[in-house]
Amino acid sequence: MLTLLAEQAECLWDDALPVEVKELPEDLAALDVLLSDHELLWPIVERWQQEFRETGRLVLTEGRPTIAMETFIRLMVLKQRYRWGYRTLVAEVSDSIHLRRFCRISLSERVPDESTVRKLTRRIGAETVSELTRALIVKACREKRFRPRAVRIDSTVIEADVKYPTDAGLASSGVRVLAREGRKLAKLIAEKKARVRDRSRAMGVKLRAISRTIRRRSGEAKSEVLKLTAQTGELLHRSIEEARRLAAAARRKARGRGAKAKLKAAASLAQWADRCEKVARQIKQRIAGEPIKDRLVSLHDPDARPIRKGKLGKPNEFGFVSQLAEVTENTKRGARGLILPASTELGNPAEDTLLPGTVAELERLGISPREVALDGGFNTGPTNSALADLQPKNVFIAGRQEPGSKRTQRRLRRYRTGAEGRVSHLKRRYGLDRSRLKGDEGRQIWTEWGILAYDLDTLAIRER
Repeated sequence: MLTLLAEQAECLWDDALPVEVKELPEDLAALDVLLSDHELLWPIVERWQQEFRETGRLVLTEGRPTIAMETFIRLMVLKQRYRWGYRTLVAEVSDSIHLRRFCRISLSERVPDESTVRKLTRRIGAETVSELTRALIVKACREKRFRPRAVRIDSTVIEADVKYPTDAGLASSGVRVLAREGRKLAKLIAEKKARVRDRSRAMGVKLRAISRTIRRRSGEAKSEVLKLTAQTGELLHRSIEEARRLAAAARRKARGRGAKAKLKAAASLAQWADRCEKVARQIKQRIAGEPIKDRLVSLHDPDARPIRKGKLGKPNEFGFVSQLAEVTENTKRGARGLILPASTELGNPAEDTLLPGTVAELERLGISPREVALDGGFNTGPTNSALADLQPKNVFIAGRQEPGSKRTQRRLRRYRTGAEGRVSHLKRRYGLDRSRLKGDEGRQIWTEWGILAYDLDTLAIRER
């Protein structure tokens, strides 16, 4: 059952507190005013209505009550502002009177468990958070707190929460995962013959040999490393065959009581085997010198992709590309505006590929900027075609299209450069450098909560 509003945050204990303790700090007080508008909760209601239409369950009025969505949104905003994990978030809010009052949690009430907050984050999804951001921007424009006149657009890589991938490292991870999942399934179906052997020790010997060989830095070392990598692929292939036999045996034994759990575990093992088989195939292609398309860089986050942006410090990044658009009231130095919901696609899409999604966001919000500033990664023809319906007065593309007088060009060039600083600010302050949620869906959820927290802070600064 959906619960929207929190109960009264005050209790008898509050009467004994000094006035200074009960007053929120200036930044939290400004955020509290913005989040007190109950209209911002309607996207949550629409999400529950959608779940009712999809499942037929009466999730709005029946079942176990959720925590107050008003409290949940405030908890997630704090999490993104301070870059806390779920456990740290719950601990900090529990120990702080100010944070309790901001989240509408009484001193006599228990803070929601971290697992509750974590599961709600996935259940609500990215699109609902995007709707919250859109509702906030519409509210700011409607109440004339914010008048967008210009927009600057830039794309950035949001890294996945994975370590630097190597073929041998992925093979080693695959052997461990298949052995672990195989033990669970064998125990569930009481299977003694069919099992997945743990080849971690043999794999460790190969990895150490690769490390010693690489240090020699010679032509012979390269061929030897390829030979050792091929051997890791062979070890992985044996584990894959055993995993498939065990999954088949589990499906045959899935009868009567507990059949659903056995089938679920067998499907999970088969899924891991499919991912590991892709790693083994990549190793064969590398040994043969064949190009590898749609490379898998993580078993636990298969949606992550290798991305090359030409950076000296990070020539290769592993994650996802998001296009961020900041609408501002002017193009002066230090201009700070609101970020729109991000436009994104899997892989390494070009700037022009993501631009129509960004333009669709501007049109959806009814924003027609007079000036648009873009970096040199945008091509003139596709960009002007995508922006045609907005009819901006000036479209500035660094190094490609610089309209107006020299003074206007300098102003827009400086304004566009500020997009780099804004992206850096979002990465350092709001966690857009690395998504801690797995998969493309998790990364979108992570990104949208960061954008919402930034927009709330921006409007709060204007109110103070």
